[in-house]
Amino acid sequence: SPDKSPFVAMFTLAGLGIAAHIINFVVITSATSSANSGIFSTSRMAFGLARERSAPQFLGKISKNGVPRNALFLSAVMMLSSIVLLYAGDSISSAFNLVTTVAAVLVIFAWAMIMISYLMYRKKFPSRHEKSKFRLPGGRFSAWLSLVFFAFTIGVLTMDEETLRGLLAMPVWFAILGIGWFFKRRADARRHEAISTRTAQIAIVEASEIFSAR
Repeated sequence: SPDKSPFVAMFTLAGLGIAAHIINFVVITSATSSANSGIFSTSRMAFGLARERSAPQFLGKISKNGVPRNALFLSAVMMLSSIVLLYAGDSISSAFNLVTTVAAVLVIFAWAMIMISYLMYRKKFPSRHEKSKFRLPGGRFSAWLSLVFFAFTIGVLTMDEETLRGLLAMPVWFAILGIGWFFKRRADARRHEAISTRTAQIAIVEASEIFSAR
């Protein structure tokens, strides 16, 4: 049954009831540790992006103890959204499959971009690659093999209705990121234009003062 742990069922059938509780304890502590690690890394990443002006600036604020509390609060809220999935879906396994599918696609996307960047780097800067001390074992073959494996994994995700549901949700997420990136680029362009204009004005004023002094 997908609603029961196979390990707990096995120990229960074997007559080791306390072992089942131990397994549950290990699973809960492992999940708690993973959640704690996720909150920490996500909040620090959001904080770093904000400091680089790649995320809303309020996420870059810290408390008097040096904790990025806004980014931490956002991470906690996003994690608590899983409760909505538990009640909105048909079962716990459906929510689990949706979350793991989304996570898998995000990992595949990130590593695919790394492999593509590596191939582009080798093509554009072959001399730099030759001087590099840390090279990808297998070179281009490993990169293309990884991309083929990623494509195969995406194909496997389309074969099951629940994983396909999570896969189809990803374009919406990428669209949201694309819209956010578009507005960020516009904001950066306006800021750079304002800085350039202000710099030009200062230069004109300084030049005028020097000319007047002469």
